[in-house]
Amino acid sequence: MSTQEVSSKRSSGISIMGRLIGLVAPLMPIMVLAIVLGVLGFLCAIFLTILAALGIGDVAAQALGQSSLGGPFVADAGRLFAVIVVIAVARGFLHYGEQYCNHYIAFKMLALIRHKVFARLRLLAPAKLEGRDKGNLVSIITSDIELLEVFYAHTISPIAIAVLTSLGMVGFMAWVHPLAAVVALVAYLAVGLGIPLWNGRRGAQRSYRMRNALGDLNSFVLDSLYGLDETIQYGGGEVRACRMEERSTEIAGMSGEMNRVVAGQLSVTSLFIQVFSWTMLFVMLSAFANGQATFAQVLVATVAMMSSFGPVTALSNLSSTLNATLAAGQRVLDLLDEEPEVREVCDAMPASGEGRALLEEAAALENVSFSYEGERVLEGYSLRMPRGRVVGIHGPSGSGKSTILKLLMRFWDADAGKVSVSGRDVRELNTSDLRSFESCVTQQTWLFRDTIANNIAVGKSGATREEVVEAAKKASLHEFVQTLPHGYDTNVGEMGDNMSGGEAQRIGLARAFLHNAPLLLLDEPTSNLDSLNEAIILKSLREQYAGEAVVLVSHRQSTMGLCDEVCEMHPAHHS
Repeated sequence: MSTQEVSSKRSSGISIMGRLIGLVAPLMPIMVLAIVLGVLGFLCAIFLTILAALGIGDVAAQALGQSSLGGPFVADAGRLFAVIVVIAVARGFLHYGEQYCNHYIAFKMLALIRHKVFARLRLLAPAKLEGRDKGNLVSIITSDIELLEVFYAHTISPIAIAVLTSLGMVGFMAWVHPLAAVVALVAYLAVGLGIPLWNGRRGAQRSYRMRNALGDLNSFVLDSLYGLDETIQYGGGEVRACRMEERSTEIAGMSGEMNRVVAGQLSVTSLFIQVFSWTMLFVMLSAFANGQATFAQVLVATVAMMSSFGPVTALSNLSSTLNATLAAGQRVLDLLDEEPEVREVCDAMPASGEGRALLEEAAALENVSFSYEGERVLEGYSLRMPRGRVVGIHGPSGSGKSTILKLLMRFWDADAGKVSVSGRDVRELNTSDLRSFESCVTQQTWLFRDTIANNIAVGKSGATREEVVEAAKKASLHEFVQTLPHGYDTNVGEMGDNMSGGEAQRIGLARAFLHNAPLLLLDEPTSNLDSLNEAIILKSLREQYAGEAVVLVSHRQSTMGLCDEVCEMHPAHHS
């Protein structure tokens, strides 16, 4: 991806931070507490050295016959030492409290963001996720969200702490000497604001490109693992290894660039701290030489300058890690901003009472047109699926057979025309009601890494083992399961690796039987089955769905033999 492309897609760092901070609203009281504890903690650390300098300045003032800067407070060495000890101990407790609050916020926020991301994925599925780069999605859900911990634990409160502490120190410097306040203000702005902005511009595009490259590498690795058998069979291991090495080398180069950015930022920050520390010393010595400042003012102002860079240094150092964090935040926010292709309906008139009592016309398409990314699949197409009949759909690949089922399930919305179920437009039915009316068996059955029983039970929440077994029998699966050492508690493996294609397909059919909806949609339901099992399943379909509506897509003439009527499809079909 070119820099221009990245620039066009990437929001400004300020807007990304603003949106990420906006998510913290429910935890704002804890955030305020963290900021207060952080400010007090830094002031304790800074004033440990300042109090010591005030004590030394008081001794020097007495020797030089000058007025004491600390007054009676620092005159008593015992009391001053006791205060320093108390401040040192308080610094530890305050720092612990600040870190505890920040990390509490961070981990609560990560849980909240993950919840939002999964909720968004649910809305985007299946239309917007079909054909999506799954490895990149996994990268966003895992590493990108995890990286936001840095932002919530080590960015928001440090920025506020740096601002408040610096303002407090500028006020203290003004009390010491007006010239010291001017130097301190310039120093804090340069280190805490100037360097982060400069470094942010240097590393922003690199960080965004690197996060995208890591996501692409994740996809490549995932793809390589899924296709391992094919890679071995056709001797493609060397080619895949070379491509992975190329991607890894590219990322290593990006990482090297980021390291140079970080090293440059650290060097410049250290240089500025030295420059402003010596500037304070020379400015105050010049005032001392002109009789405009006492020795105590010179000493306290210089020591205060040197010891007060902690908050702004933390802010400056954030700019390097913040680039990667904001790049991750951009990718997460882009996903949260993505609009679903089909919006679920939740506030329509409930369909209670319709359920199995479907109208005579279970489902219908009326003058429906539909395109995938501009490619016309259906054009003015109509089809009626009456109750009590099995409607077969037959035709070549690309003619829109599977698309009809997706429109009935409302995975997609038609561009034109009307898709209805139980006499109602699918866009006017509550989505939960629509899905309860329908069972759909797709060409590829996805198996979760779980037991056979739990994979079948996906079809009905809270299904009993007896119901699962009964559904398996109807899908001609029970006898096979009985031969397994662990029966229904056998794990199917990752992506169903322990199951054959036919066994996976029968698990999908068992889910549909268990769901027991009045409208059954089948997309090549027996393509991986032998003739015997196909005959058994077709017989179960006829018995189970007698009087209901079945829509059956298949290339097999033997499967079409079950249908009461067969519709021949052609590309961009007109009825």
